[in-house]
Amino acid sequence: MLKTYPLLTAHTGCMGTPDNSLLSIETALLSGADIVEEDILITSDGVLVLSHDDLVYSLDGTLFKISQMRFAELSQLDIKAHNGSPGETMRILSLESVIPLLQASDKKMNLDVKSDACIEPVARFVEKNRLVERIILSGCETDRAKQVNRTDHRLRKLLNVNASLFQAKNEMEAVQISCEDALSANCFGLNVNYRVVGPEVLQAAKDHGLDVYIWTVNTEAEMKHFIEMGVQSITSRNISALVQVKKGDR
Repeated sequence: MLKTYPLLTAHTGCMGTPDNSLLSIETALLSGADIVEEDILITSDGVLVLSHDDLVYSLDGTLFKISQMRFAELSQLDIKAHNGSPGETMRILSLESVIPLLQASDKKMNLDVKSDACIEPVARFVEKNRLVERIILSGCETDRAKQVNRTDHRLRKLLNVNASLFQAKNEMEAVQISCEDALSANCFGLNVNYRVVGPEVLQAAKDHGLDVYIWTVNTEAEMKHFIEMGVQSITSRNISALVQVKKGDR
C-alpha cells in the first residue's frame, strides 16, 4: 500500500523571511509547499490585510492600529517587519493583492483569522474569487468556528484546539471534547500544537472523521516522527527542510 504523506504547510515568515510578506509567500511557493499560511486582519474600511497583530510600529516606534485605519493610509506606512532583520521595514499587503500568486499555482492558502470582524468579509472574498476549494481557515476556536459556519457553511475550516484542555483534563477527555467541538462547528479537522499530539489524538480524530493539522514543527527529527505518525498536515517555518524530509522518505 502506498504511504500517505502529510500536506506541507509553510508558516508565514518561512525560511527567515518577514511574516506576512510577499517574499514569504513567494518563498513558500518556490520551496514546494502545498499550503501557504498567512495571518488575516481587516482595516476600518473593510480591506482584508496580511498581519498577525492589530498593533504595528513604524521604524521610529510610532504605534498604529490596523482596525482603526483606512487601507489607503495604512498601505503607505513603512512598518517594522516581524521576523525580519533588525531595522527591516515592510508594507502591509492586502489579501486581494497576493491572490494572483495563489491562482497561478496549484497550491492552497491557510488564512489564520485574527479577528471576528474578518469572517463575513472573508466569506465574501472567497465567494467572489471562487476559492472555496483553495482556502482553509484556521485561527478558529469553537465560538469563532461556529460563527464562520453560520456565515457560510461551505468555508473549509480547522478547529484551533485549546491546548489548556490537555492540562486541565486527561488526554482522552481533552481530545474527545475537541473532536465534538469540531464536528459541532462543521470543521473538517483539528489544528493542534504538535506538543500535545500523540497516538490517542490521532486515533480519536480518525474515529470522528477529522484530519489533524499540526504546528509548528521546525526540526527534521520531529518532522520525520510526525510523518510516521500519520498526521494530515505539518506546518513549518523551515519549509525547505520539510520538503527534503518528505522527498528523502519516498
